[in-house]
Amino acid sequence: MKIAVLGAGSWGTAMARLLVKSGHDVCMYTNSLDQLKILETKKENPDYLPGISLPENLTYTGKIQDLVDKDCVVNAVPTDACREVFQELKEAGLGKDVILVNLAKGIENKSLRRISEIAEEILPDNAFVSLTGPSHAEEVARDIPTAVCVASKNIEDAKKIQKEFSTEMFRIYTNTDLIGAELGGSLKNIIALAAGLSDGLGYGDNTKAALMTRGMYEISKLAIELGGKPVTFHGLSGMGDLIVTCTSMHSRNRRCGILIGQGKSVEEAIKEVGMVVEGIKTTKSAYDLSRKMSVNMPITEKLYGVLYEGKDPRQAVYSLMTRDSKEEIEEVFFL
Repeated sequence: MKIAVLGAGSWGTAMARLLVKSGHDVCMYTNSLDQLKILETKKENPDYLPGISLPENLTYTGKIQDLVDKDCVVNAVPTDACREVFQELKEAGLGKDVILVNLAKGIENKSLRRISEIAEEILPDNAFVSLTGPSHAEEVARDIPTAVCVASKNIEDAKKIQKEFSTEMFRIYTNTDLIGAELGGSLKNIIALAAGLSDGLGYGDNTKAALMTRGMYEISKLAIELGGKPVTFHGLSGMGDLIVTCTSMHSRNRRCGILIGQGKSVEEAIKEVGMVVEGIKTTKSAYDLSRKMSVNMPITEKLYGVLYEGKDPRQAVYSLMTRDSKEEIEEVFFL
């Protein structure tokens, strides 16, 4: 396939490398002329994947027009940039037969829309596939065995990407629950921030296990209310992604949470992480959605208070621990 990778961060770079090694003709786009020069001359992305050599036949461009005649465009830009780049692709004349494969995990703040909904609004004629699951770019770029899922409303589109993107070290499963897969991948970043916050405060494994378990429960409730299927949250885009993001130091969301727990401001923590921390903005989107849908999400609510209202992290944990006692499963929804 002729494939364009839109975005030259860690995940876009890792995916571009994987696809070239799989035999595809790949061009990676960046809107930074400085980064473009480094990629072309050094064949490495030192700011995002230091020490990883990139294939000689991987090409690069700074022109969005160079992407519109491909078989597939892989979107690897942050959530808050998706609307703009999709509009640029439309204006540049993206072909209707081009498949959009999305790697970003988030919910747009203003519209509260998933990325597939933004794509459907701007590029309604293009097939959309979400690639999600427990997959740190740092490990995919080193060919460490990884399993993910591809979700789409059209199973044939998902199967096509499964076939073309799979390798001996990158196993892909298909899923038709696009809503659940997208929301599982997005909302777990909130819980990873909370898990990092707990680590930064010096709490232990018991605390993190509680946050992860109750966190999965509350994000599942919201996602199911929005149309996701319960079984999805037992899978790679649900529990799988939650586990890896809450426990790994590769996780920028967990690292950011640790720094905030240690006393740094949100702005200082993001700056030190040095990359986009999707969970910060997703917390706001999820908080707004929970209020709109009347879904109780206590962890998200307390984290929102820490991130956006300057609440004390220790007080937030105390508030969670001293909530009214209740049954573990307040309602049956895993059917």
